[in-house]
Amino acid sequence: MASRPGLLTEWPWTPLGSFKYLVLAPLVIDSIYSYATMRDVDKLLILVVMVGRVVHMLWLLHSQMWISFARYKIAKGTKRIVNKSIEFDQVDRERTWDDQVIFNTLVIYLAKVYVLGTNTLPFWRLDGVVQVALLHAGPVEFIYYWFHRALHHHFLYSRYHSHHHSSIVTEPITSVVHPFAEHIGYTLILGIPLVTTLLCGTVSAASVTIRGYIRIFTLYITYIDFMNNLGHCNFELIPRSFFSLFPPIKYLCYTPSFHSLHHTQFRTNYSLFMPMYDYIYGTNDKCSDSLYESLLEQEEEKPEAIHLTHLTSLDSIYHLRLGFASFSSHPLSSRFYLVLMKPITLIISFVLTSFSSRTFVFERNRFGDLTLHSHLLPKFSSHYKSQQQKESINKMIETAILEADKKDVRGEELNGYGEMYVRKHPKLKIRIVDGSSLAAAVVVHSIPVDTREVLFRGRITKVARAIVISLCQNGIKVMVLREEEHSMIAGFIGGHCKENLVLTTNYSPMIWLVGDGLSKEDQKKARKGTLFIPFSQFPPSKLLKDCFYHTTPAMIIPDSAQNIDSCENWLGRRVMSAWRVGGIVHALEGWEEHECGLEVPMANPPRVWEAALRNGFKPLVLPSLETK
Repeated sequence: MASRPGLLTEWPWTPLGSFKYLVLAPLVIDSIYSYATMRDVDKLLILVVMVGRVVHMLWLLHSQMWISFARYKIAKGTKRIVNKSIEFDQVDRERTWDDQVIFNTLVIYLAKVYVLGTNTLPFWRLDGVVQVALLHAGPVEFIYYWFHRALHHHFLYSRYHSHHHSSIVTEPITSVVHPFAEHIGYTLILGIPLVTTLLCGTVSAASVTIRGYIRIFTLYITYIDFMNNLGHCNFELIPRSFFSLFPPIKYLCYTPSFHSLHHTQFRTNYSLFMPMYDYIYGTNDKCSDSLYESLLEQEEEKPEAIHLTHLTSLDSIYHLRLGFASFSSHPLSSRFYLVLMKPITLIISFVLTSFSSRTFVFERNRFGDLTLHSHLLPKFSSHYKSQQQKESINKMIETAILEADKKDVRGEELNGYGEMYVRKHPKLKIRIVDGSSLAAAVVVHSIPVDTREVLFRGRITKVARAIVISLCQNGIKVMVLREEEHSMIAGFIGGHCKENLVLTTNYSPMIWLVGDGLSKEDQKKARKGTLFIPFSQFPPSKLLKDCFYHTTPAMIIPDSAQNIDSCENWLGRRVMSAWRVGGIVHALEGWEEHECGLEVPMANPPRVWEAALRNGFKPLVLPSLETK
């Protein structure tokens, strides 16, 4: 939103919220009727071309490729232009990118009805295409330049253009986020070539819409979309050879760094796509060339810590930071459009898991002086249960560890146990951390004050053992339902503490510690008001509406953490799993020991917990329950 919203700042359909596409309902009805009665296919094609962009067809694919590629390059630190963070407020602000799709659909549809009528356009006219190109380089770029400069006058800037400039760190989608009145101006300017060729009689299907298969894109709009995405991608990708072959092209084609300077300096580099008017009128930023050259020499960033994780459900592909920004900025949940995309999801999943043989970076965060890279191991949770996938998974993890070791990374976080890699490579300089100590501490500190007994149910893990031992040592009775679970845990508890581990058939405790293996039948036996506290990495199904379900072990991250604009699986905003936080704390504290392996003694949970609090991490608790 602009700092001082003016007339027509809001889009007319904003009050409709997610139902804003109902605005196009009359067009849909009219196009279907025209096709049924008069075989007028043009109206129908306009809707397919324009609205099809919204339902993840070619235009969205084009934009999403730009977004994913830009976020990948920025995460790697390769030729990154603005080294600042993107936060949730920017993601929320830019969710309205599709308002311009609705507007453009209305404009083109009305133009077809009231201007073109039933006229049929020739497939190709070279003079029309050349005319569009010349009109863009001349009037369009010239008028846009002065219109853009006018928008930076304090009166118009505060009421309109400040909304776009709220995003100092740009992403490809930033390019189409503007107030309604501003977009009207852009449409009038960019419509000059098409209107002129129409009036001159040189308009053709090639300059407006190419019929048949290629018709899905318009040449001119494709050019505008491409250049917009290029200018806002926040990393430099145009090679030096592009300008050395034909030096004057620097006046006809801008670079990402050229336009990025406009978003950081505000009063320079106003041009649309061709910088020539900035050079003519002296508004080109004097740092444009030096910034471009320095970025080309920039090396890939070396992180201090790497978090290694994997995919969970099929839909988690889109929940990655490289996926859909509006989706990843909220906790993982089912969406109706993901059901429609299931065939595409299956294809992407197959390609990603079958042909990817190494991990890759997908996110970059900052915690004080610590740079954390998150790497994705392209396998799903189900693959970890498959013997056929075991060798390839272990090989990818080992490769990631050895590569990080060569880069002198301080720590490697594993979303699992990594003891085998420490034994295989005893001279590792890198420290491998599974985060189990902090996960156990988080669960223990989530138990309400004055609790005297808890019910344990779930698969015995390293975290589960540490939790039970800690509770028994503190005089809290741990009730176990399965005899085999009781015997497994009892072997790790010594002295008088063992009497606090009780084998029972009683489901009465109001606090349940649950992990993988909790059945629906077990849940149904819980009393009203029971609090379920998971110690597993995956949450239990929330079967009972009259009970409380805590999150999986997690902590709220410090306010100083940067570049946090996506949610970790089902966790809320600015919340990270305890296993991930454990690795970060290990690196921040500079501890030298490994923390991994099922049989290796766990690090001191109280020490890790205190270190986490000292570094600004906060416990995540149920607001209605008093906890330690």
